[in-house]
Amino acid sequence: MNKAQLAQTLNEKLPFISKAQAERLLDELTAIITAKMKAGEEVVLAGFGAFSSRKRKGRVGVNPRNTGEKINIPSVLVAKFKAGKNLKDAMKKSGNESTQEPAPEQPQQ
Repeated sequence: MNKAQLAQTLNEKLPFISKAQAERLLDELTAIITAKMKAGEEVVLAGFGAFSSRKRKGRVGVNPRNTGEKINIPSVLVAKFKAGKNLKDAMKKSGNESTQEPAPEQPQQ
């Protein structure tokens, strides 16, 4: 599902919000979450999950073009998401239903 499809779904679920308003809402939501993560803050949506950022340490790596050459990889800020309990439980329930195979039939004697 892409952003336009998500906005359309929001519009269908909340008919008082137009599709354009739903797209703007999604834009603002992602902008706020991104800004807070850049500032080192955590954004928690209870039951859904937590968005945060972590600094990955710099390290020495190998140049893929010339494997004998070492290169310095600088430290970088990376995004992190930790799923909340309700989301984990929902995934477990849906995962059990879709991956569960029917029991093999026993041959009759």
